[in-house]
Amino acid sequence: MRRWLTLLVAATTSLVLIALLVPLALLVRTVAVSGAVSEAESEAESVAVVVGAVDTETLRLTAEQAEHPVTVFLPGGEVVGDPAPRSTAVELASRGRSVTAAAPGGREILVAVQGAPGGTAVVRVFLDDGRLTRGVPQVWAGLAALGLALVGLGVLVGDRLARAVIRPITALAGVSHRLAAGDLSARTVPDGPPEVHAVGVALNHLAERITGLLAEERESAADLSHRLRTPLTGLRLEAESLADPEEAARIEARVDALERAVTSVITEARRRGRERAECDAAAVTGARVAFWSVLAEDQSRHFTLDLAPGPLPVKVAADDLAACVDALLGNVFAHTPEGVSFSVRLEATGGGALLTVADAGPGFATPDPSQRGESGAGSTGLGLDIARRTAESAGGSLSLGASPEGGASVVLFLPAVTP
Repeated sequence: MRRWLTLLVAATTSLVLIALLVPLALLVRTVAVSGAVSEAESEAESVAVVVGAVDTETLRLTAEQAEHPVTVFLPGGEVVGDPAPRSTAVELASRGRSVTAAAPGGREILVAVQGAPGGTAVVRVFLDDGRLTRGVPQVWAGLAALGLALVGLGVLVGDRLARAVIRPITALAGVSHRLAAGDLSARTVPDGPPEVHAVGVALNHLAERITGLLAEERESAADLSHRLRTPLTGLRLEAESLADPEEAARIEARVDALERAVTSVITEARRRGRERAECDAAAVTGARVAFWSVLAEDQSRHFTLDLAPGPLPVKVAADDLAACVDALLGNVFAHTPEGVSFSVRLEATGGGALLTVADAGPGFATPDPSQRGESGAGSTGLGLDIARRTAESAGGSLSLGASPEGGASVVLFLPAVTP
């Protein structure tokens, strides 16, 4: 934009200067020609005064002393002074009419002298093209230099003005990108023209509002999770009162797991946005697959695990990545019959890591099961949406497809941690 504004100023300045300097240059040329002709006419008239008053030799000396080439055509046909052809214009002047006519290489000034012995004499002063436009090229060069200097000055001023407008706009764009990347502390210093200044103030206000809303959302999630502790405590007491010790221990273990999950939600809600989220994808994936392997053995499911050698740092918190792996593996166990095999593969790429979970089941029942709330098996449809949102919040993506065995395949791209 800065370049276009500078070009606009340069074009506008050039048009104004052309409209001014071209007529001025033509006027300079006209004035120079007019001055040269007036000077030649004065010289011709001064010679015409002595025609008929002096002898031929004196007249020749007078003509030779003139600044311009002077020729005197006497009535008898004699030519005195600089040799010149008797042109049509000379014939016209010999009838008593003083004229100025174009001639090869310049212009001739003809003054008729009536009353000379034997008829009308003609005094001819020749002006070549160089004398007609003497000094004009130098003036034109000066005007051209002045025009270029003014265009350069206009470009310089236009560039400074464009810079004064573009600099705050560029700063606004940088702050917007930082906000989009999750840096909620990014603020701009309002600067520039009033309109751009107003945009800066509005962007800062928007950032403050976003920060406030996210803080409220985190606190609301933490409060809601905290309220779950009371029914969990009651459930634990009920489990402890069971007569069957094994049943009581099993229910207490489930309650402990649920309480840990609630605690994790509270901690995550209050931690989110305050620290940099990253983890070792290889370690987290391996740990979660090991957790699910117990259930896989119970259901006679064969599975393969292909992990890239760690550490493999990605821009996702460990708890978030664990929730993603749990959601993807949970879908396999929930939506495929017992005994159906599955595979988990984690490989390093140039920009991060690819996590692929595939199974040999019937595949997806809906065109886009990653949409929140959609499921073809009567579930809430939140598992894939959780994985998708986790990946996209870090700058990654989720894609769905078919596995080589004909079942479902979910590929999660997780960006690498940048220094």
